[in-house]
Parts: sequence; C-alpha cells; structure tokens
Amino acid sequence: MPSREEVAYFGAGPAPLPTSVVEAGAKAFVNYNDTGLGLAEISHRSPTANKILEDAKNSLRTLYDIPDNYDILFMQGGGSGQFSAVVQNLVSIYVERRRRQAEKDTTMTNPDADKQTIADLVNLKLRKEVEEDLKVDYIVTGSWSLKASQEAARLLGSKYVNIAVDAREANGGKFGKIPPEDTWKLTPTRKEQGKGSAFVYYCDNETVDGVEFPGFPKCLEPQGGGEEDERMIVADFSSNFLSRKVDVSKYAVIFGGAQKNVGIAGISIVIIRKSLLPPETASPPPSLLHDFHVGGLPVPIVLDYGVTAKNNSLYNTLPIFNLWVAAEVMADLVRKHGDKKIGGQEEIANRKAELIYGVLDKYPQVYQVVPDKSVRSRMNICFRVHGGDDQKEKEFLAGAEKRLLQGLKGHRSVGGIRASNYNAVPLENVERLVKYLEEYASGQ
Repeated sequence: MPSREEVAYFGAGPAPLPTSVVEAGAKAFVNYNDTGLGLAEISHRSPTANKILEDAKNSLRTLYDIPDNYDILFMQGGGSGQFSAVVQNLVSIYVERRRRQAEKDTTMTNPDADKQTIADLVNLKLRKEVEEDLKVDYIVTGSWSLKASQEAARLLGSKYVNIAVDAREANGGKFGKIPPEDTWKLTPTRKEQGKGSAFVYYCDNETVDGVEFPGFPKCLEPQGGGEEDERMIVADFSSNFLSRKVDVSKYAVIFGGAQKNVGIAGISIVIIRKSLLPPETASPPPSLLHDFHVGGLPVPIVLDYGVTAKNNSLYNTLPIFNLWVAAEVMADLVRKHGDKKIGGQEEIANRKAELIYGVLDKYPQVYQVVPDKSVRSRMNICFRVHGGDDQKEKEFLAGAEKRLLQGLKGHRSVGGIRASNYNAVPLENVERLVKYLEEYASGQ
C-alpha cells in the first residue's frame, strides 16, 4: 500500500489537505488539547469552540485584509446551499429596501392618511414594483454558475432571472471563454436610468470547465453612488478561495465551500457587508412576504445571514471539527506567508500552474487545453489527450495511476483530463506530474 507521501493527488474536491493539519486533526479528533474529548464531541457553545471560531475569523481577516465593515460567517453545508441562501437573503433585502422607500414616499404624498391606509398603499406600490422590476443578474461562465442560475429560477421563477452572460454563446455551445464585457446584458442601475437588480452573481473559478476570471470585471466596478444605487456583487470563490489577492470591498457577498482550498466538506464561509445585516438592513415581515408569494421567502432560518451573524455563526450546531480544520489551514497560511499574506500563496499557485500549462503548450499535437488562453484556471487545469481520443485518454490515466498520480480524470459531464492545483498540492507533486506529461508526450 502506498504511503501518503508517495501519492500525488490532483482531485477536484474534496481536495488534499496539508499533511501537518491531517496529522494534528487525527489527534484532535481523539483528544483535543488534553481535554479528554475529541473535537467532534465538544459543545459548539463552549469556550474552546468559541476560540476556534475567533481564530478562524482572525486568520481569514488577516489573509484577505477584510475591512471592518464586513462580517465573516461560517455556515453548515457547501456552495450549493449558498446558491439558495444568496437568492433568498438578497431578494429579501431588495424587498425591504424598496418597502422602506415606498413607505417614505407614500407618507410624504399622503400626510393625512392613517397608519392602515399608509400600510395598504405601501403594499400595493411594493407589490407592483416587485412584480415588474425585480431582477437578479447571472453571469454564466461554466457549470457551477449555470447551476446557481437554475436554482434562482427554481426559487423565484425564470422571469425574474436575467442571464446577463451565457458564455456558451461565444464558444460554439460549450463553456471555455468569457465574452467581452461590452456584450454583457446587465440590468441597468439607477445611475444608468434603470431600476437595478437585486444582485449580480458570478463564479470566479469554474471547477468543471477550467475557466477563471483573470481579475475583477471592469464593468462591475463601483460607479460612485450610494450602496443602493450600486450593483450588489456576489461571487462564488469555492474553488479558488485563498489562492490570490482579492479586493473584498468591491463585493456585497463572497462565499465558498471549504472542501477545496480551506478544509473539509460540511461548512461554507461567507464574507458579507455589514450594511446588509440587521440593524442596518432588517428582514421584511414574514407576513408581507407570504402575501407577495415571492419564491423561497421568508428565508429559511438556517440560511438567514442576519440570524447567523447575530448568533456568531452558532444559531444551530456548527460542526466544530470542520471549523477547526479550516482554522488550522488558514493559520498555516498566515504563518507561512507573513507580511505577503495571501499574495505569497498567489505566487506559489501561479508558479505551479505555469509549469503545467508550459508542458501542455509544448506538445500541442498531444495535449489540447480546453479553455481559451485568456481565461485559463490556475486551480483546475482541463485538457484533452489527442483531441479527446477515448483510448488514448484511458492510456494516459492508467500511466498516471501507475506513477501514483491520482485524481486526474475530468468531470463526468465533460470528460477529458483535469489536474486540480489547489493550495495544498505541493510543488514537488506538480513537478512529478510535469515529468509524466513530458514522458507521455515524448513516447507518442
């Protein structure tokens, strides 16, 4: 049986963890800090659990330079749960902000009306606005943003979902490019004489299709208005979390499942602007949402960002072992990179990706990288062998397995080969893969 050191694992998730964290976790699962209890057994409300939670928050805040006007939430479930949570929370905020504005306008234009009359007029105005104006914008560049948009349509109804970008239209029906921004069909903001959308959603790195945004989209840059006049940007960072520097201040919400670059499956991390949380933004009354029949509202309590924030991520039982793993991974990055913070990890990620793409490009007659060069993912490197020849790809994978290079098979929906280059994949394992790529190509 091979040892852990002998296996080079490139699976897309769950992903490898630093060996030091795995070894410490094995001990902590049995007896954490000589307490006589394992981490999966301690109360999520204990001082021990609270310290783990605060350590995790502090490390993440350090790595990403998260501003003070943002909160950090840890929630049960993964990215797919956040597909729903984003829609439900941000549409709820959209409704509440328009309710407050409608109440203000109605009170000013009807100064002598009683409270019930005002309430009835507000509800009529708000119902009309929600029915006619509510939109959520989705930039669909791969399988995961597509799934997120489909969940929004399932919850709200497709008429409320604006597919601002479907990247398949620019690439012969397949994902692999990001269309020019001047072709995006975003809902116009108030500053653009529009009504604005509840949010704009995109996935920063598409795990299945190997597509990564090279940077923050220019057309989503803040326009210089008040928050309610700006686009509310939501990004799924599940598969490139903590792999490069991010200007958090440009986002309303950033989320990611832990099981690729941060930890193990079972929790997700949410970074959210505090102005979207109570007391600055309250949730609309459930009775109002019942009357409107807005899909999925009010927000299920375990997905409610406001409730989660108010209870310091402990409204329900947060899995503390999973949290501890994430905290250890982040603390390890803080120790490793010092003043460089996440910039140090970005340098390593870029170097590893360059090595793999370098050898793939060296043998174009053997290897064909799937996505366009302008949007190649540093995390999920997708390619075909001999144009997707099934027998050749099976031979390639068999040769890799013999060398203990594992987890290279592409996603079942697209096939091919995928080398996932997550943070815990060491440089020496990438060098082993590059050596095999050279050997295989030379033998063809």
